[in-house]
Amino acid sequence: MPGLPEAGVMDRFSRRAADESRSRIMRRTATARLFLQAGLLALVAGPAVAQEIFVSNERDNTVSVIDGTSLEVVRTFPVGRRPRGLTFSRDGRTLYVCASDSDAVQAIDPDTGAVRHNLPSGEDPEQFALAPDDRTLFIANEENATTTVVDAQSRKVLAQIDVGIEPEGMAVSPDGRTAVTTSETTNMVHWIDVPSLTATDATPVGQRPRAAAFSADGRVLWASSEIGGTVAVIDVATRKVVETIAFAVKGIAADRLQPVGISLTRDGRFAFVALGPSDRVAVIDARTYKVLNYILVGRRVWQVAMTPDETRLFTTNGVSGDVTVVDVATQRPIRSVKVGRFPWGVAVRPVPAGVAGAVP
Repeated sequence: MPGLPEAGVMDRFSRRAADESRSRIMRRTATARLFLQAGLLALVAGPAVAQEIFVSNERDNTVSVIDGTSLEVVRTFPVGRRPRGLTFSRDGRTLYVCASDSDAVQAIDPDTGAVRHNLPSGEDPEQFALAPDDRTLFIANEENATTTVVDAQSRKVLAQIDVGIEPEGMAVSPDGRTAVTTSETTNMVHWIDVPSLTATDATPVGQRPRAAAFSADGRVLWASSEIGGTVAVIDVATRKVVETIAFAVKGIAADRLQPVGISLTRDGRFAFVALGPSDRVAVIDARTYKVLNYILVGRRVWQVAMTPDETRLFTTNGVSGDVTVVDVATQRPIRSVKVGRFPWGVAVRPVPAGVAGAVP
């Protein structure tokens, strides 16, 4: 019949169609096998665990919890009066909060918000640092010029160490042998020998030092001076200032560039410094000490904290009452999350031990 292919041609068409059909079946089978393997791996690995970001709301006497995946507030619970500093135990199962006007450090169940007990803290605890032993708390007492050292497990005061006037910032070295307190009025960093719990030295810095942070290798200490408008980088071995970093933002008055919270990357590449009423976070090359960038965030930025994988940075913005989420790789803000009134402290909760994804 005219227009129809010959029989040989028909056989070739049939064989080709059969081959293509078998190929499609094999591809679908392979795809199904991959999905099945992925499903089995997910079952073995267990469900994904979202990080949580805890924020102290100074004016509301509450803590807000932000889900690390949705970047929304999922719960808020009451704490003591004027909460400021907050930190976690290593396993993420205990939240410690400085309730400044309650003269207490509160140990809280982060899942329920229930206060388990109050720890003795000295007067007006503002910031603190938990030592690597996961039980020794060093607490700055602004009103009585002391650092109170508390055993968080026995709930006993181990020492009260005289430091400068209006102590505020606290940090403990990665090896747990040295603690520091910054004193706002004395304008010094005070060095504490942890084994003997005695003050051993003091380093003058800029006016009104607020926060301190050790590098991951413990070789340098960064200390911010709010009124001085600078950050001091101090050699831990000599206790001497090796670099003083100043800031300049076009169109922003110098007296609005007030360094407070500090966060350092573990690899020693970057430092992020909150600059208070300038509404900026400075990005600093931690090797050359050069300012690389200024990130615009919310109004009156106080503190900064990174996720354990260092992909996101969270800032507490007191006047605008929100938290800015910053993508670390691009150094750009990606979300603003409304929390309570005058958010101050921020801490990222570690994945609890025994849960998939936990860090040993």
